[in-house]
Amino acid sequence: MSGLTRRRLLLGGASACALPLAMSGRAFAGSDKIDDAGHRVLTASDVHVTDYPTVEAVRWIGQTLERETGGRLKLRLYHSGQLGRESEAIDMARYGVIDITRVFSGALNNAFPLTQALCLPYVFDSVEHLRRVIDGDVGDEVLRSFETRELVGLAIYDSGARCFYNTKHPIVEPKDLHGMKMRVAASDIFIELVRLLGANPTPMSLGETFSAMETHMIDGAENNMRSFHSSRHFEAAKYWSETRHSYAPDVLLMSRASFMSLSPADRELLLRVARESVPLMRAKWDESDGVARKAVIEHGIKINDVDLAAFRKAAQPLLDEYHRVPEIEALYRRIRDLA
Repeated sequence: MSGLTRRRLLLGGASACALPLAMSGRAFAGSDKIDDAGHRVLTASDVHVTDYPTVEAVRWIGQTLERETGGRLKLRLYHSGQLGRESEAIDMARYGVIDITRVFSGALNNAFPLTQALCLPYVFDSVEHLRRVIDGDVGDEVLRSFETRELVGLAIYDSGARCFYNTKHPIVEPKDLHGMKMRVAASDIFIELVRLLGANPTPMSLGETFSAMETHMIDGAENNMRSFHSSRHFEAAKYWSETRHSYAPDVLLMSRASFMSLSPADRELLLRVARESVPLMRAKWDESDGVARKAVIEHGIKINDVDLAAFRKAAQPLLDEYHRVPEIEALYRRIRDLA
């Protein structure tokens, strides 16, 4: 199979969107995914860099599939946003243009409502709390929910504590955010949270954020420490504030059309290997998170603690809004029961 390009995939995705729903993207899950030796080649995408823990975990999945099938199943991984933004990758996976993608759960909130519970501010107390939740019934229920829109949930990868960073000054209380322009993911939850904290939310892709800070289009952003380092945002933003307002995880998704085109045995194998990649990803995450923190401190980034009680209070109206949604409230209570 020849190498894919973003243009080729986007054109294919546009064509897939025009197909009758009954086709379910099947036209894009077939012959163009067989290599010259007759082996099935799965395509996977991630916006993160090659040594990012989620990228390494998916690479491991591909290596394991190839080894356990004697090369009959392979995986070609496109990292560093080679195939475009996460929002584009979700649609391309839905229509079978690509097979697998790793995306931030915030990007899934509108289409898959159960992911909203994982993205609410201060719903998780720590990485350990998040891992208990996604390893259990709650995680399984969220993964099953993707089947409603032509996707298969393969695994949930945690991605650390999300905090604010900016180019101007330390953020200790919500009032320190007032009037600042902050990049957020394209998620209603994150947009409303930033608004409640007094800042001006500016949705944009991760890849656009660095130049937006350098040109003063925005004043800062929010993300985890590993992404802050790997995206080199620390070269533009000198202040990191430990708000820990979200532990929203990442999700590994597969096109349902592509998944169903595999034999039952290969489906079971893929599900097993995907779940087995989770502890590998976590080990790499825990190691690289510490390395990233050390590196940005050495670069001169100023890290400060915040008034967590003040941030929780400011975020409460957002929680109150989602408490009125029965399915989200039920999931929220189950998450808190595991704190």
